[in-house]
Amino acid sequence: QVQLVESGGGLVQAGGSLRLSCAASGRTFSGYTMGWFRQAPGKERGFVAAIAWSGGRKYYTDSVKGRFTISRDNAKNTVYLQMNSLKPEDTAVYYCAARQGSIYDDWGQGTQVTVSS
Repeated sequence: QVQLVESGGGLVQAGGSLRLSCAASGRTFSGYTMGWFRQAPGKERGFVAAIAWSGGRKYYTDSVKGRFTISRDNAKNTVYLQMNSLKPEDTAVYYCAARQGSIYDDWGQGTQVTVSS
């Protein structure tokens, strides 16, 4: 298992930027695909971005392409989500997750991101 702790959430006005961090502990972190998900009030949790263990493959949901950037630093056991040009519809609890296979087994506690108009 990998333990994940998100940080960096907060309140930001529309058009602003925020960087989320996910600190991981566990001996297999460097071998995990890491992902970011979010859940807005009254909605199901959805995929935001993912990055392969090597950092070479990145995936984004269409609504954040060109605005969000996922990255990882395996030496620091940390994955990041740089969020630019934030919109009110980005408001959600953001979760960091890790997987080795087809499913994400390890999840952080979430960090709240609120984007005001």
